[in-house]
Amino acid sequence: MFSQELWLENEKKCAVVRKSKQGRKRQELLAVAWGVKVGVRGGFLWPPLKLFACSQISSLVRRAALTHNDNHFNYEKTHNFKVHTFRGPHWCEYCANFMWGLIAQGVRCSDCGLNVHKQCSKHVPNDCQPDLKRIKKVYCCDLTTLVKAHNTQRPMVVDICIREIEARGLKSEGLYRVSGFTEHIEDVKMAFDRDGEKADISANVYPDINIITGALKLYFRDLPIPVITYDTYSKFIDAAKISNADERLEAVHEVLMLLPPAHYETLRYLMIHLKKVTMNEKDNFMNAENLGIVFGPTLMRPPEDSTLTTLHDMRYQKLIVQILIENEDVLF
Repeated sequence: MFSQELWLENEKKCAVVRKSKQGRKRQELLAVAWGVKVGVRGGFLWPPLKLFACSQISSLVRRAALTHNDNHFNYEKTHNFKVHTFRGPHWCEYCANFMWGLIAQGVRCSDCGLNVHKQCSKHVPNDCQPDLKRIKKVYCCDLTTLVKAHNTQRPMVVDICIREIEARGLKSEGLYRVSGFTEHIEDVKMAFDRDGEKADISANVYPDINIITGALKLYFRDLPIPVITYDTYSKFIDAAKISNADERLEAVHEVLMLLPPAHYETLRYLMIHLKKVTMNEKDNFMNAENLGIVFGPTLMRPPEDSTLTTLHDMRYQKLIVQILIENEDVLF
């Protein structure tokens, strides 16, 4: 019979052996994963291998996190259906039934090419993924359509122009107020439509920064749906009319939450940029109020094309943009 002391000593030895085997197994598994053979005498390889593996795994985790953060902008987009006449037999891509008739058998999404019955189009989810082949230009293209097609958070025009302006133009006198040559602004527009993100707007090609600011403002003016959408326009105007500053700020924040995600993100990015512009007011003479005058009618337009309404709302448009710039760190 074993004594209690012998039994305890034996258990300690077994525990050490088990721990050694577990550690050895982890070493072998990791070595196999990295394609390294660690033999009986290769224990000295384990410490550097472990350090290298941990650093690589940490790098992979960071990369995965960045990828996850970059892909969080899965914006919803409604399909842009238009009546279409199909040649040859066609089946609905929603209900899978045949599309009868000789003309106008159904509708087709002009952005992604989805073909469905007219009745079925009412039930199709907002999962349009625009095909780049169908996006013929950058300017005058729906904002959400453009960012979905390019899988970006914001329109590339906005990103590229703002980067260029911040790199060499923040101290330029009258930034955004002074206009560039119209012909050169049109050249920038055509460059983006033709070359996309490869468009060259550097100082070597366009030394006048006002051409770049003009191209950015033109992009916003040409949007079929303004950055501040038609659906939210009247709500923003109503918020601007509130006399109490705190209540007005709260109302503006509530309406901001109603913007489509792509519009919200674009507006947020622009306001951060314009705040930087105001921080250089001593050089460029552009404060939040001046920028509000410039960007008010550019970012928000009334749903009805009425000159009287536009003139009446101009002061409120200016005030909204001014509030967004001055409080961008609170509102976004």
